[in-house]
Amino acid sequence: MELIEALRTTGSVRRFTDRPVSDELLFAVLDDARFAPSGGNRQAWRVIVVHDPARRRTLRDLYLDAWYDYVAHVLAGLVPFSPLASDQDRATALAQRDAAVALGEPSGFAESLDQVPVMLVVCADLESLAATDRDLGRYQIAGGASVYPFVWNIILAAREHDLAGVMTTIALRKEPDVRAALGIPATYALASIVALGYPRKQPTRLTRRQVEEFTTVDTFDGSAFCGH
Repeated sequence: MELIEALRTTGSVRRFTDRPVSDELLFAVLDDARFAPSGGNRQAWRVIVVHDPARRRTLRDLYLDAWYDYVAHVLAGLVPFSPLASDQDRATALAQRDAAVALGEPSGFAESLDQVPVMLVVCADLESLAATDRDLGRYQIAGGASVYPFVWNIILAAREHDLAGVMTTIALRKEPDVRAALGIPATYALASIVALGYPRKQPTRLTRRQVEEFTTVDTFDGSAFCGH
């Protein structure tokens, strides 16, 4: 697949066919994805391929519990888990929890996570991250720059093999339990669960904001950058 076509058509896919994905093919995807950039080229990622049905069900249950919290925020008209959310926002979302559970679907992605053809758990080595914003007194984001390009490379590499998927961070809400279920050391953080498979529907060109809507010149509130 041409690079530009891949960039413009690789969206999140959560519905897969029953066609299995071989370990050989998954290895090829990871073999390509490993060339992602990272701080100091330390490659601070660790991948767990989850085959065991019992562990998959455990992760599904943990994910689903966190998913209901996510949906509750949406029902309350809030951005889920926003770093700037107030205690009142969290209380408002909590009040919608029962409604969120009621909206669950047996065949939904969260409810059937254990059935995805490929389940990867990606962890970040905290001893290798250059978290340059750790002392700014605000929500930290910089450390993820050494891990999430690799996660996205997995999705892109999968497209080359007619696979598709999604990276999701919902399960981070339950990190201690995920850590216990998979034997993840304390020096590693949960970064993402990645689901892959053959898509029921091939991805198409995506809709996104125009460049002029998110790019300015010289200052944050400067004129829109139009490229001419």
